[in-house]
Amino acid sequence: MNIKWIGAVAVFVGCGGFGFRMAAIHRRQEKELRDLVAALDILSNELRYRLSPLPELCSQVAASLPGKVGKAFGLLRDELERQIASDASYCVNAAVHRADLSPVVGNLFLDLGRTLGHFDLDGQLQGIEAVRQEASADLDKMIKEKDARLRSYQTLGLCAGAALAILLM
Repeated sequence: MNIKWIGAVAVFVGCGGFGFRMAAIHRRQEKELRDLVAALDILSNELRYRLSPLPELCSQVAASLPGKVGKAFGLLRDELERQIASDASYCVNAAVHRADLSPVVGNLFLDLGRTLGHFDLDGQLQGIEAVRQEASADLDKMIKEKDARLRSYQTLGLCAGAALAILLM
């Protein structure tokens, strides 16, 4: 009898934990998108007014942002300084895979890598702005749906746990 109760509580806690984990992933992705938009603003401004080289730009972004996006730019700086690959997009690809970014932010970062170092100043600024607009649109969409989605994740996790616990009893 006690084993059934322990199992029911474990199932309830496990399913509830899964729902809260999904909510935490959503919050993390939103933070990464905010950081990416801020990083793109820094990149754009530094390129436009100082014409800083790419490793220096990445260093400034990494110092400005403490999260995973800042870490990704720090890794990109390291890749660029090692100059293992002659193409910046390969360095961006390596940095994204090592930085453990969420899939949405990782894809946006890869899109950014396709324009960095490939075009003249105007082309790079246009590429940065295009990625910034896409990141802002994704962020706006996440913010609009945030409350309902987080509540749904948590409620569904708890309800699924309760339902499974009842079925197992």
